[in-house]
Amino acid sequence: MKENRFKRVRSAGNVPVGQMLWEFGSRGMARMMDGCDVDFAIIDTEHAAFSSADVADLIAWFSATTVAPFVRVPEIAYHLLARTMDAGALGVMVPNVRTADEARAIVDAVKYAPLGKRGIGLGGALTSYRGVTPSEFLTDSNENTTVICQIESVEGIANLDAIATTPGVDVLWVGHYDLSQSMGIPGQFHDRRFLDNLKRVVDACNRRNLGAGIQPGSIEQAREWLEIGFNVISYGTDMSVYLAAMTDAVTQVRALAAK
Repeated sequence: MKENRFKRVRSAGNVPVGQMLWEFGSRGMARMMDGCDVDFAIIDTEHAAFSSADVADLIAWFSATTVAPFVRVPEIAYHLLARTMDAGALGVMVPNVRTADEARAIVDAVKYAPLGKRGIGLGGALTSYRGVTPSEFLTDSNENTTVICQIESVEGIANLDAIATTPGVDVLWVGHYDLSQSMGIPGQFHDRRFLDNLKRVVDACNRRNLGAGIQPGSIEQAREWLEIGFNVISYGTDMSVYLAAMTDAVTQVRALAAK
């Protein structure tokens, strides 16, 4: 079974740094991210156009690297979660988790008994097309799987402790745009009420030794949120990093050309 680098970095007391894939699903992305020393990648299927076949290809390409491949599914649904895991993902991210019951449903779909209710389908991509000892593999898989619950609503904030104490949950992750919108202050990330809720998420994670995740769009934003206490960072999306870098480069080249 592929090592979950995300969990190794976390267990060593360090901050895992990753990125979300929204646009670039080419075969080279896995090795490029590996070359950039990225710890984890989140393949997005909530907002991005990746198909299940695209996801399976990306996970297969990531299997040749040290990067841990996670997938954000669009909703809590057994067939989406279990099939993603059977493709070889090492974890899932689920948007807008609002209650402990929803968190429990996620764990049930991605963890085998006795931790969950996931069906068993061995011998394919999940086991690198090789035979395994079922009892050993199922135990190792449960330990190796990362469950990320996104907190994106005032209801999720109200139920933080119940979600955080759900067995099998590894990370609470603030979806900052959706949370600010749910609070009636969309995009106002320096509003004291928003900052107070960020601190509440971090405190809930610290009480249960969970990862506190968030996705800054700039180095300054990363600095601010690390100072609050977030300890799992996805730096933007592939698309946003490319656009920012290319815009800056074009601007500088045009300035040079104009001299």
